[in-house]
Amino acid sequence: MSIKKSAHDDSHRSCDHDHTNAHTHDHHHDHDHSHGLHHHHGDIEGNRKGLIIALIITASIMVLEFFGGLITNSLALLSDSGHMLSDASSLLFSLIAFWFAAKAASPKRTYGFHRFEILAALLNGATLFLVAGIIIVEAFKRFVEPPTVASGSMILIACIGLLANLLSAYFLMRKGDVKNNINMRSAYLHVIGDALGSVGAIVAGLIMLAFKWYYADPIISVIVALLILRGAWGVLKQAVHILMEGTPYHIDQAEVLEALGKIPYVLEVHDLHIWTITSNLEALSCHLVIEEHADQQVVLQQALTLIANKFAIEHSTIQIETPSFNHDPLKV
Repeated sequence: MSIKKSAHDDSHRSCDHDHTNAHTHDHHHDHDHSHGLHHHHGDIEGNRKGLIIALIITASIMVLEFFGGLITNSLALLSDSGHMLSDASSLLFSLIAFWFAAKAASPKRTYGFHRFEILAALLNGATLFLVAGIIIVEAFKRFVEPPTVASGSMILIACIGLLANLLSAYFLMRKGDVKNNINMRSAYLHVIGDALGSVGAIVAGLIMLAFKWYYADPIISVIVALLILRGAWGVLKQAVHILMEGTPYHIDQAEVLEALGKIPYVLEVHDLHIWTITSNLEALSCHLVIEEHADQQVVLQQALTLIANKFAIEHSTIQIETPSFNHDPLKV
């Protein structure tokens, strides 16, 4: 069976959502949608618990490292405490995002507040860039005139910070989904960035303690800042991709198009759009042109089942059409 592709097949989302023949898919659509949201809400609870524990740990160590940096005159410690401040803020913002995401949809916001998680990830990624920039600027100043640093005290405080960061990362991984949830991953990257900062402070402290070479402090700080930037770029890139209604990275639109086209009695698949509402919640819309004599309900059920089972997309909106049906071309 050949697949006739329209000029719109490369777009990511339909802004049209025609509802001619909408009654042919309402029952199946509602069932799948509620199942997906139930699973998503179950994930939110674990993510929330992990964030609360990590927030308490991070805020406590942030205060310790800040005053420790002032006492020891260590930029590595002060920069790490500054990073922890941004971490505490990002963890709090991520918690707020999950609270918003749990709110029910409304007539004005038919998808609810799920996108708030993506906005939180975007903000967290941006603050990572800001923190890294501040660290690099301060490091440059210390290259010009490196101050004396109380290395022993600096190492002790950095070790405490490292243990706290690892503990926070452990609870985020154990309680939450740092792999698939971009909001959780952005918060997790903040904590990992803290851990790198603590490791950098320890290494710089050991070098200064052994060799009295105080350039180690700003050099290590710059290295940590660059590592932070690398993780932040990944989060920002994915957040922008989602907000631009991009096709999820793990889904091949051409493969979805081909699979739908192989369903019996399907003559054409057009206006196929796949996008992400929030982490672990993708949506799809398309039009299927089928043979005049085919049972629309049977074809529709096959299509919904295929999309859910093969591509794990449970929020699908499919319009069934016949060759005699015609509508105006869509803009996207």
